[in-house]
Amino acid sequence: MIKNTASLDLVEFVETQILPRYAEFDKAHNLEHVTRVIRRSLEMVRTTGADINMAYVIAAYHDLGMSGPRAIHHITGGRILAQDARLRRWFSAEQINTMREAIEDHRASASHAPRSIYGKIVAEADRDISPEQVFRRTVQFGLANYPEKDKEEHWERFKEHMEAKYSERGYIKLWLPKSPNEQSLRQLRNIIEDTAQLRKEFERYYTMETNQKEEKL
Repeated sequence: MIKNTASLDLVEFVETQILPRYAEFDKAHNLEHVTRVIRRSLEMVRTTGADINMAYVIAAYHDLGMSGPRAIHHITGGRILAQDARLRRWFSAEQINTMREAIEDHRASASHAPRSIYGKIVAEADRDISPEQVFRRTVQFGLANYPEKDKEEHWERFKEHMEAKYSERGYIKLWLPKSPNEQSLRQLRNIIEDTAQLRKEFERYYTMETNQKEEKL
């Protein structure tokens, strides 16, 4: 029988010991992001029959590797989970290994399909590809990691990222049939193909994020 809620003591552990660590990361990988990934992962548990505790922990740990180099954050994140002895209270060694693999497999640019349903769940949950979220996170990441760039340079980076990752020619893949992401990806691709509309979206979120930054100064 599939449980409908994660174990309360596990939830308390994650909320007090794990989620606060996301305050150290940029806006594109902050507490708001991991909370969204958790919520979407738990929604997919209902349709996949996956273990809710495992899916919950994978989502909670999936970006902890951002504490190191971004290019290998999926590998680092898997290692962080596997080395966290506290998780042995709730999971077997086999389950922990499966969760480690899921985090390693969640990255959008991965060259292979996730090795388990858990990798597919977190990969799909991490791909919140509603146009609004994609545009906002891309601008946020650019501003946080390339502060030396001017507006036009940020636009070029933004446009190149959209083409490389999300366009018809991009590397992003969806792993679960009839995922909610399918419709969002179609909408996103339509905007990407219209350069004028894409520029409008960039202007909107760039202005929003730079204004917020100035207000804090």
